[in-house]
Amino acid sequence: MTDEILLQADVTLNMAGLSCPGPIIGAKKVIDGLDQGQVMLLISNCPGTEADLYAWATSTGNRVLKTERFADGSSGYYIRRGAAAHRSVSASLDMRGSVCPGPILEARKLINGMRSGEVLCLISNCPGSRDDVEDWTRATGLALLEITQTGPHEYEFYIQKA
Repeated sequence: MTDEILLQADVTLNMAGLSCPGPIIGAKKVIDGLDQGQVMLLISNCPGTEADLYAWATSTGNRVLKTERFADGSSGYYIRRGAAAHRSVSASLDMRGSVCPGPILEARKLINGMRSGEVLCLISNCPGSRDDVEDWTRATGLALLEITQTGPHEYEFYIQKA
């Protein structure tokens, strides 16, 4: 079974025919009404949508999972709703491609420089990272607010400094 078979949208928003920023404004309105983890398929034929969408998703904690080109020249963007409670993330650390214990070592350096109450979003796709991060936060008194699985063996860890 492939990821393509598993990926299905909970809602579809067809914004073909609208120029930017219309598709992004529409996407924001719809995705704000979704629950965390739900997926929206945004369809657009505006050439600026892709760059705008990735920038918007990154800044809002949402994630573009897949882009699909259609025969009519439009594109479909599968977007997963992020954790609304963590939109006040103080810092993000993307450690995809780094093997354990690299993600924790780098996260420790970053979180040591943060103030109490600030939240770090650590992104890792190391297969052992989930167990490692859970053990590390428990042992150090950090608050592991949430773990969001964003793909096979890929997680976002929301860690709050005590």
